[in-house]
Amino acid sequence: MTFLDMLSAAERQNQSLLCVGLDPDPAKFPAHLRGDASRIYDFCAAIVEATADTVIAFKPQIAYFAAHRAEDQLERLMAHMRAVAPQVPVILDAKRGDIGSTAEQYAIEAFERYGADAVTLSPFMGFDSVQPYLKYEGKGAFLLCRTSNPGGDDLQNQRLATVDGQPLLYEHVARLAQGPWNLNGQLGLVVGATYPAEIERVRELAPTLPLLIPGVGAQGGDAVATVRAGYRRQGDATTGPVIVNSSRAILYASSGEDFAAAARSEALRTRNVLEAARG
Repeated sequence: MTFLDMLSAAERQNQSLLCVGLDPDPAKFPAHLRGDASRIYDFCAAIVEATADTVIAFKPQIAYFAAHRAEDQLERLMAHMRAVAPQVPVILDAKRGDIGSTAEQYAIEAFERYGADAVTLSPFMGFDSVQPYLKYEGKGAFLLCRTSNPGGDDLQNQRLATVDGQPLLYEHVARLAQGPWNLNGQLGLVVGATYPAEIERVRELAPTLPLLIPGVGAQGGDAVATVRAGYRRQGDATTGPVIVNSSRAILYASSGEDFAAAARSEALRTRNVLEAARG
């Protein structure tokens, strides 16, 4: 089953556009776990178990594990997600971007070591930095396009004078991903929820690609505006899915021992808001 097949199946089964981002920060853990990096797996596994039937995908952010020497805990978590939620695809949020020979190693890390279904990438170094990931049949790769951070304007919103039509950089990335770079239908785009007008523009330029949309929740993105900008009804099989990510608002919904139950409640609330928006 390809990554896109898994997305479609999870969306139907869980009736959800919600992706839960797994960004474990021990300093923010509930009181009985706080500050203990050895409990990263325990914290994330509890969140996964509590939300597995509410999501279209999970998105572990690799830096939150590597910073605490917890890569072995990430490997255990990936295996746990496969066991308890085999229907839910896992997007490894790594934002890699390097020359081809190094990219080959990063692809091994993402798809062979961790067993991810998709990975996030920076397209800044061009297609040869993306191509090694596309050699993995059925796997997905999400290219940073119009990100949710304010500094995204520094490059992404600049006009390319030497390209036909003088598009903005993020528009050019969207066209490349929809067109010549998408050799096997494996590419998607990352577009921040804090820029709904740009989400709509990216959907116009890349109608068939899945859009991974972070920034809902703690970053202030509007869930309703996000869905209305990026979602198109799936009656047309060529329309790409929307994956709306929320991390901190769900992970840290409670600082008590009920953290998993609170995370589930917040995930259900967010899922229902997203569902109503596409209604």
